[in-house]
Amino acid sequence: MSDAYIFSKEKEIRMKKCIPLSVPNLKGNELEYVTKAVEDEWVSSGGPYITAFEKGITEYVGAQGAVACQSGTAGLHLAMIVSGIGAGDEVIVPALTFIATVNPVKYTGAEPIFMDCDDSLCMDMSKVEQFCAEGCKFNGEKLINNRTEKQVKAIVVVHLFGNIADMDKLMEIADKYNLIVIEDSTEALGSYVTKGKYTGKFAGTIGKIGVYSFNGNKILTTGGGGMIVSDDEAILRRARHLSTQAKSDELYYIHDEIGYNYRMTNLQAALGLAQLEQLENFIKTKKENYYLYKERISKIPGLSILNFKDENRTNFWFYSLKCEEEYVLNRDEIIQYLSSKGIQSRPIWGLISEQKGYLNNQAYKIEKAKYYLKHIVNIPCSSNLTKEDVLYVVECLTNPELK
Repeated sequence: MSDAYIFSKEKEIRMKKCIPLSVPNLKGNELEYVTKAVEDEWVSSGGPYITAFEKGITEYVGAQGAVACQSGTAGLHLAMIVSGIGAGDEVIVPALTFIATVNPVKYTGAEPIFMDCDDSLCMDMSKVEQFCAEGCKFNGEKLINNRTEKQVKAIVVVHLFGNIADMDKLMEIADKYNLIVIEDSTEALGSYVTKGKYTGKFAGTIGKIGVYSFNGNKILTTGGGGMIVSDDEAILRRARHLSTQAKSDELYYIHDEIGYNYRMTNLQAALGLAQLEQLENFIKTKKENYYLYKERISKIPGLSILNFKDENRTNFWFYSLKCEEEYVLNRDEIIQYLSSKGIQSRPIWGLISEQKGYLNNQAYKIEKAKYYLKHIVNIPCSSNLTKEDVLYVVECLTNPELK
Protein backbone atom coordinates (compact mmCIF):
# COMPACT_ATOMS: atom_id res chain seq x y z
CA MET A 1 0.00 0.00 0.00
CA SER A 2 1.57 3.31 -1.10
CA ASP A 3 1.82 6.34 1.13
CA ALA A 4 -0.05 8.37 -1.50
CA TYR A 5 -2.97 5.96 -1.35
CA ILE A 6 -3.00 6.09 2.42
CA PHE A 7 -3.03 9.88 2.45
CA SER A 8 -5.81 10.15 -0.14
CA LYS A 9 -8.03 7.75 1.76
CA GLU A 10 -7.24 9.03 5.23
CA LYS A 11 -7.00 12.81 4.96
CA GLU A 12 -10.71 13.48 4.70
CA ILE A 13 -11.40 11.13 7.60
CA ARG A 14 -8.69 12.71 9.74
CA MET A 15 -10.23 16.16 9.34
CA LYS A 16 -13.41 14.82 10.91
CA LYS A 17 -11.95 12.92 13.86
CA CYS A 18 -9.14 13.36 16.33
CA ILE A 19 -6.01 11.29 16.55
CA PRO A 20 -5.64 11.36 20.35
CA LEU A 21 -2.34 11.68 22.15
CA SER A 22 -2.54 8.60 24.36
CA VAL A 23 -5.70 6.61 25.03
CA PRO A 24 -6.47 3.12 26.36
CA ASN A 25 -6.45 0.00 24.21
CA LEU A 26 -9.33 -2.12 25.54
CA LYS A 27 -9.56 -5.03 23.14
CA GLY A 28 -8.80 -7.95 25.47
CA ASN A 29 -10.67 -9.56 28.36
CA GLU A 30 -11.51 -6.26 30.08
CA LEU A 31 -15.29 -6.50 29.70
CA GLU A 32 -15.35 -10.17 30.70
CA TYR A 33 -13.37 -9.63 33.89
CA VAL A 34 -15.16 -6.44 34.95
CA THR A 35 -18.53 -8.09 34.29
CA LYS A 36 -17.50 -11.05 36.45
CA ALA A 37 -16.54 -8.67 39.28
CA VAL A 38 -19.94 -6.98 39.04
CA GLU A 39 -21.83 -10.27 38.89
CA ASP A 40 -19.93 -11.53 41.93
CA GLU A 41 -20.61 -8.18 43.68
CA TRP A 42 -16.93 -7.66 44.45
CA VAL A 43 -16.65 -4.05 43.32
CA SER A 44 -14.88 -2.21 46.14
CA SER A 45 -11.47 -2.43 47.82
CA GLY A 46 -11.57 -6.17 48.32
CA GLY A 47 -11.87 -9.11 45.96
CA PRO A 48 -9.93 -11.74 44.05
CA TYR A 49 -8.93 -9.53 41.11
CA ILE A 50 -6.88 -7.28 43.40
CA THR A 51 -4.87 -10.23 44.63
CA ALA A 52 -4.52 -11.63 41.11
CA PHE A 53 -3.40 -8.28 39.69
CA GLU A 54 -0.82 -7.81 42.45
CA LYS A 55 0.49 -11.30 41.78
CA GLY A 56 0.58 -10.66 38.04
CA ILE A 57 2.61 -7.47 38.39
CA THR A 58 4.92 -9.13 40.95
CA GLU A 59 5.69 -11.99 38.59
CA TYR A 60 6.01 -9.78 35.51
CA VAL A 61 8.62 -7.43 36.99
CA GLY A 62 10.27 -10.01 39.24
CA ALA A 63 9.67 -8.23 42.55
CA GLN A 64 9.13 -9.84 45.95
CA GLY A 65 5.64 -8.43 46.20
CA ALA A 66 3.22 -5.66 45.26
CA VAL A 67 0.54 -3.48 46.83
CA ALA A 68 -2.26 -2.15 44.64
CA CYS A 69 -3.43 1.39 45.37
CA GLN A 70 -5.72 4.05 43.97
CA SER A 71 -3.17 6.02 41.95
CA GLY A 72 0.50 6.44 41.25
CA THR A 73 0.40 9.52 43.48
CA ALA A 74 -1.01 7.47 46.36
CA GLY A 75 1.74 4.90 45.76
CA LEU A 76 4.45 7.55 45.91
CA HIS A 77 2.98 9.02 49.08
CA LEU A 78 2.95 5.62 50.76
CA ALA A 79 6.47 4.91 49.51
CA MET A 80 7.73 8.04 51.22
CA ILE A 81 5.92 7.33 54.47
CA VAL A 82 7.20 3.75 54.73
CA SER A 83 10.71 5.03 53.91
CA GLY A 84 10.58 7.27 56.97
CA ILE A 85 10.58 10.56 55.07
CA GLY A 86 9.03 13.38 57.08
CA ALA A 87 9.24 16.94 58.37
CA GLY A 88 12.79 18.28 58.41
CA ASP A 89 13.99 15.98 55.62
CA GLU A 90 14.88 16.87 52.05
CA VAL A 91 14.41 14.77 48.92
CA ILE A 92 16.19 15.15 45.58
CA VAL A 93 13.65 15.21 42.73
CA PRO A 94 13.68 16.10 39.00
CA ALA A 95 12.55 19.54 37.89
CA LEU A 96 11.26 17.99 34.66
CA THR A 97 8.44 15.60 35.53
CA PHE A 98 4.72 15.60 36.22
CA ILE A 99 3.99 17.40 39.49
CA ALA A 100 2.58 14.21 41.06
CA THR A 101 6.17 13.04 41.51
CA VAL A 102 6.93 15.91 43.84
CA ASN A 103 3.69 16.74 45.65
CA PRO A 104 3.94 13.63 47.90
CA VAL A 105 7.24 15.00 49.24
CA LYS A 106 5.29 17.98 50.53
CA TYR A 107 2.52 15.71 51.85
CA THR A 108 5.02 14.21 54.28
CA GLY A 109 6.28 17.61 55.46
CA ALA A 110 9.64 17.17 53.71
CA GLU A 111 11.05 19.57 51.09
CA PRO A 112 12.22 18.85 47.52
CA ILE A 113 15.56 19.80 45.97
CA PHE A 114 15.20 20.11 42.21
CA MET A 115 17.70 18.53 39.84
CA ASP A 116 18.30 19.06 36.12
CA CYS A 117 17.77 16.51 33.33
CA ASP A 118 20.24 15.04 30.85
CA ASP A 119 19.62 14.51 27.13
CA SER A 120 17.40 11.49 27.82
CA LEU A 121 15.13 13.86 29.83
CA CYS A 122 15.83 11.74 32.92
CA MET A 123 17.64 13.08 35.98
CA ASP A 124 21.24 14.23 35.37
CA MET A 125 23.29 11.96 37.63
CA SER A 126 26.47 13.99 37.15
CA LYS A 127 24.73 16.96 38.75
CA VAL A 128 23.30 14.77 41.50
CA GLU A 129 26.83 13.59 42.27
CA GLN A 130 28.18 17.14 42.17
CA PHE A 131 25.45 18.41 44.50
CA CYS A 132 26.09 15.65 47.02
CA ALA A 133 29.86 16.18 46.93
CA GLU A 134 30.00 19.97 46.80
CA GLY A 135 26.64 21.19 48.06
CA CYS A 136 26.48 18.91 51.08
CA LYS A 137 28.60 17.32 53.78
CA PHE A 138 28.45 13.65 54.71
CA ASN A 139 29.15 12.62 58.29
CA GLY A 140 29.31 8.90 57.58
CA GLU A 141 25.60 8.43 58.27
CA LYS A 142 23.68 11.47 57.06
CA LEU A 143 24.01 13.77 54.04
CA ILE A 144 23.52 17.36 55.21
CA ASN A 145 22.64 20.17 52.82
CA ASN A 146 25.13 23.03 53.29
CA ARG A 147 22.51 25.65 52.45
CA THR A 148 19.70 24.50 54.74
CA GLU A 149 21.56 22.25 57.23
CA LYS A 150 18.79 19.66 56.75
CA GLN A 151 19.28 15.99 56.00
CA VAL A 152 18.99 14.94 52.37
CA LYS A 153 17.33 11.59 52.94
CA ALA A 154 16.18 10.25 49.60
CA ILE A 155 16.12 10.55 45.82
CA VAL A 156 12.96 10.12 43.76
CA VAL A 157 14.10 9.19 40.26
CA VAL A 158 11.64 9.24 37.34
CA HIS A 159 12.00 6.94 34.35
CA LEU A 160 10.62 9.57 32.01
CA PHE A 161 8.44 8.47 29.09
CA GLY A 162 9.64 4.88 29.64
CA ASN A 163 13.36 5.71 29.46
CA ILE A 164 15.20 4.21 32.45
CA ALA A 165 17.48 6.69 34.20
CA ASP A 166 21.16 5.88 34.80
CA MET A 167 20.57 3.51 37.71
CA ASP A 168 24.17 2.24 37.81
CA LYS A 169 25.35 5.74 38.67
CA LEU A 170 22.40 6.58 40.91
CA MET A 171 22.76 3.48 43.08
CA GLU A 172 26.47 4.16 43.41
CA ILE A 173 25.69 7.69 44.67
CA ALA A 174 22.95 6.40 46.96
CA ASP A 175 25.21 3.78 48.49
CA LYS A 176 27.98 6.32 49.04
CA TYR A 177 25.75 8.85 50.80
CA ASN A 178 23.22 6.55 52.47
CA LEU A 179 20.27 7.78 50.42
CA ILE A 180 16.95 5.98 49.92
CA VAL A 181 16.03 5.47 46.25
CA ILE A 182 12.36 5.58 45.28
CA GLU A 183 11.71 4.81 41.62
CA ASP A 184 8.84 6.72 40.05
CA SER A 185 8.21 4.14 37.34
CA THR A 186 4.70 5.41 36.65
CA GLU A 187 5.56 5.79 32.96
CA ALA A 188 7.90 2.81 32.64
CA LEU A 189 6.02 -0.43 33.28
CA GLY A 190 7.62 -2.97 30.95
CA SER A 191 10.96 -1.19 30.61
CA TYR A 192 14.03 -3.10 31.78
CA VAL A 193 17.83 -2.78 31.74
CA THR A 194 19.80 -4.64 29.06
CA LYS A 195 23.36 -3.49 29.86
CA GLY A 196 25.36 -2.89 33.03
CA LYS A 197 25.11 -3.98 36.63
CA TYR A 198 21.33 -4.23 36.66
CA THR A 199 20.86 -6.14 33.41
CA GLY A 200 17.46 -7.85 33.41
CA LYS A 201 16.03 -5.66 36.17
CA PHE A 202 12.75 -3.91 35.46
CA ALA A 203 12.18 -0.23 36.14
CA GLY A 204 10.89 -0.04 39.70
CA THR A 205 12.82 -3.03 41.04
CA ILE A 206 16.30 -1.55 41.50
CA GLY A 207 15.79 0.98 44.29
CA LYS A 208 14.17 0.48 47.69
CA ILE A 209 10.63 0.93 46.34
CA GLY A 210 9.09 1.27 42.87
CA VAL A 211 5.75 2.78 41.94
CA TYR A 212 3.65 2.29 38.78
CA SER A 213 0.63 4.20 37.51
CA PHE A 214 -2.38 2.87 35.62
CA ASN A 215 -3.96 6.18 34.70
CA GLY A 216 -6.00 6.29 31.50
CA ASN A 217 -3.08 7.48 29.38
CA LYS A 218 -0.55 4.91 30.58
CA ILE A 219 0.56 1.85 28.62
CA LEU A 220 -1.56 -0.30 30.95
CA THR A 221 -4.65 1.24 32.51
CA THR A 222 -7.15 0.53 35.26
CA GLY A 223 -8.86 3.87 34.64
CA GLY A 224 -7.08 5.19 37.69
CA GLY A 225 -4.77 3.21 39.92
CA GLY A 226 -1.22 2.45 40.96
CA MET A 227 1.05 -0.22 42.37
CA ILE A 228 3.95 -0.32 44.81
CA VAL A 229 6.61 -3.00 44.38
CA SER A 230 9.49 -3.88 46.66
CA ASP A 231 11.72 -6.75 47.75
CA ASP A 232 11.28 -5.74 51.40
CA GLU A 233 8.41 -7.64 53.01
CA ALA A 234 8.19 -5.21 55.93
CA ILE A 235 7.72 -2.30 53.53
CA LEU A 236 5.01 -4.16 51.64
CA ARG A 237 3.14 -5.08 54.83
CA ARG A 238 3.17 -1.52 56.14
CA ALA A 239 2.18 -0.02 52.79
CA ARG A 240 -0.79 -2.38 52.57
CA HIS A 241 -1.71 -1.59 56.19
CA LEU A 242 -1.60 2.16 55.62
CA SER A 243 -3.53 1.89 52.34
CA THR A 244 -6.53 0.39 54.18
CA GLN A 245 -6.83 3.00 56.96
CA ALA A 246 -4.29 1.26 59.22
CA LYS A 247 -6.81 -1.14 60.76
CA SER A 248 -5.19 -3.31 63.41
CA ASP A 249 -8.55 -4.92 64.24
CA GLU A 250 -10.97 -5.01 61.31
CA LEU A 251 -13.90 -6.29 63.35
CA TYR A 252 -13.79 -3.63 66.06
CA TYR A 253 -12.30 -0.87 63.87
CA ILE A 254 -9.14 -0.34 65.85
CA HIS A 255 -6.50 1.75 64.07
CA ASP A 256 -2.91 1.83 65.30
CA GLU A 257 -1.74 4.86 63.26
CA ILE A 258 -2.96 7.40 60.74
CA GLY A 259 -3.98 5.54 57.60
CA TYR A 260 -5.32 6.33 54.16
CA ASN A 261 -8.11 5.22 51.84
CA TYR A 262 -5.60 4.29 49.14
CA ARG A 263 -6.58 0.72 48.22
CA MET A 264 -7.39 -0.18 44.60
CA THR A 265 -10.89 -1.48 43.88
CA ASN A 266 -11.66 -4.94 42.53
CA LEU A 267 -13.23 -3.38 39.43
CA GLN A 268 -10.03 -1.51 38.66
CA ALA A 269 -7.94 -4.62 39.23
CA ALA A 270 -10.16 -6.65 36.89
CA LEU A 271 -9.47 -4.12 34.16
CA GLY A 272 -5.75 -4.13 35.00
CA LEU A 273 -5.42 -7.90 34.88
CA ALA A 274 -6.89 -7.99 31.38
CA GLN A 275 -4.53 -5.19 30.33
CA LEU A 276 -1.50 -6.97 31.77
CA GLU A 277 -2.24 -9.97 29.53
CA GLN A 278 -1.69 -7.68 26.51
CA LEU A 279 1.24 -5.58 27.74
CA GLU A 280 3.97 -7.13 25.60
CA ASN A 281 1.83 -6.71 22.48
CA PHE A 282 1.23 -3.07 23.41
CA ILE A 283 4.99 -2.55 23.67
CA LYS A 284 5.58 -4.28 20.33
CA THR A 285 3.11 -1.96 18.59
CA LYS A 286 4.49 1.15 20.27
CA LYS A 287 8.03 0.16 19.27
CA GLU A 288 7.01 -0.28 15.63
CA ASN A 289 5.24 3.07 15.57
CA TYR A 290 8.18 4.79 17.27
CA TYR A 291 10.65 3.60 14.65
CA LEU A 292 8.28 4.50 11.83
CA TYR A 293 7.97 8.03 13.22
CA LYS A 294 11.71 8.23 13.77
CA GLU A 295 12.66 7.14 10.26
CA ARG A 296 10.16 9.44 8.50
CA ILE A 297 10.66 12.50 10.70
CA SER A 298 14.46 12.27 10.37
CA LYS A 299 13.96 13.47 6.79
CA ILE A 300 12.30 16.73 7.89
CA PRO A 301 14.87 19.53 8.48
CA GLY A 302 14.65 20.89 12.01
CA LEU A 303 12.68 17.98 13.45
CA SER A 304 13.77 14.75 15.15
CA ILE A 305 12.45 12.14 17.53
CA LEU A 306 14.44 11.79 20.75
CA ASN A 307 16.23 8.48 21.18
CA PHE A 308 15.48 5.92 23.85
CA LYS A 309 18.58 4.58 25.57
CA ASP A 310 20.30 1.62 23.92
CA GLU A 311 21.01 0.06 27.32
CA ASN A 312 17.29 -0.38 28.03
CA ARG A 313 14.41 -2.36 26.59
CA THR A 314 11.97 0.52 26.90
CA ASN A 315 8.19 0.39 26.79
CA PHE A 316 8.17 3.28 24.24
CA TRP A 317 5.43 4.99 26.22
CA PHE A 318 5.69 8.58 24.93
CA TYR A 319 7.34 9.92 21.78
CA SER A 320 9.22 13.23 22.05
CA LEU A 321 9.36 15.39 18.92
CA LYS A 322 12.24 17.86 19.12
CA CYS A 323 11.88 21.06 17.08
CA GLU A 324 14.89 23.24 16.25
CA GLU A 325 14.91 26.87 15.13
CA GLU A 326 15.35 25.88 11.47
CA TYR A 327 11.90 24.27 11.39
CA VAL A 328 9.21 26.58 10.06
CA LEU A 329 7.08 26.33 13.24
CA ASN A 330 8.03 26.65 16.92
CA ARG A 331 6.76 24.41 19.71
CA ASP A 332 3.48 26.23 20.33
CA GLU A 333 2.78 26.69 16.63
CA ILE A 334 3.29 22.96 16.04
CA ILE A 335 0.75 22.13 18.75
CA GLN A 336 -1.79 24.59 17.34
CA TYR A 337 -1.22 23.46 13.78
CA LEU A 338 -1.57 19.75 14.56
CA SER A 339 -4.75 20.49 16.51
CA SER A 340 -6.20 22.17 13.40
CA LYS A 341 -5.56 18.90 11.57
CA GLY A 342 -7.32 16.76 14.17
CA ILE A 343 -4.09 15.62 15.84
CA GLN A 344 -3.68 15.94 19.59
CA SER A 345 -0.23 16.83 20.93
CA ARG A 346 1.17 18.58 24.00
CA PRO A 347 4.24 20.28 25.41
CA ILE A 348 6.11 18.60 28.25
CA TRP A 349 5.20 19.81 31.72
CA GLY A 350 6.08 23.24 33.07
CA LEU A 351 9.13 22.84 35.31
CA ILE A 352 8.03 22.10 38.86
CA SER A 353 10.76 24.30 40.29
CA GLU A 354 8.97 27.22 38.60
CA GLN A 355 5.49 26.35 39.89
CA LYS A 356 3.92 28.63 42.47
CA GLY A 357 4.06 26.14 45.34
CA TYR A 358 7.78 25.44 44.84
CA LEU A 359 9.40 28.80 44.13
CA ASN A 360 11.13 28.83 47.52
CA ASN A 361 12.66 25.38 47.12
CA GLN A 362 16.26 24.85 46.07
CA ALA A 363 16.85 24.23 42.36
CA TYR A 364 20.35 23.04 41.49
CA LYS A 365 21.78 24.24 38.16
CA ILE A 366 18.62 23.76 36.09
CA GLU A 367 19.74 24.26 32.49
CA LYS A 368 18.87 21.47 30.04
CA ALA A 369 15.37 21.11 31.45
CA LYS A 370 14.68 24.72 30.45
CA TYR A 371 15.96 24.05 26.94
CA TYR A 372 13.91 20.91 26.40
CA LEU A 373 10.78 22.57 27.79
CA LYS A 374 10.89 24.97 24.83
CA HIS A 375 11.72 22.38 22.17
CA ILE A 376 9.75 19.19 22.89
CA VAL A 377 6.26 18.26 21.69
CA ASN A 378 4.71 14.91 22.57
CA ILE A 379 2.88 13.41 19.59
CA PRO A 380 0.28 10.59 19.35
CA CYS A 381 1.57 7.32 20.79
CA SER A 382 -1.39 5.12 21.77
CA SER A 383 -0.90 1.37 21.44
CA ASN A 384 -3.88 1.28 19.07
CA LEU A 385 -2.34 3.93 16.81
CA THR A 386 -2.26 2.65 13.22
CA LYS A 387 0.46 2.99 10.60
CA GLU A 388 -1.94 5.23 8.68
CA ASP A 389 -2.26 7.49 11.73
CA VAL A 390 1.52 7.78 12.06
CA LEU A 391 1.99 8.57 8.37
CA TYR A 392 -0.74 11.20 8.48
CA VAL A 393 0.97 12.95 11.42
CA VAL A 394 4.29 12.84 9.53
CA GLU A 395 2.67 14.18 6.35
CA CYS A 396 1.22 17.12 8.28
CA LEU A 397 4.64 17.88 9.79
CA THR A 398 6.36 17.54 6.42
CA ASN A 399 4.17 20.08 4.63
CA PRO A 400 2.65 22.42 7.22
CA GLU A 401 -0.04 24.62 5.69
CA LEU A 402 0.92 28.03 7.00
CA LYS A 403 -1.67 30.73 7.47
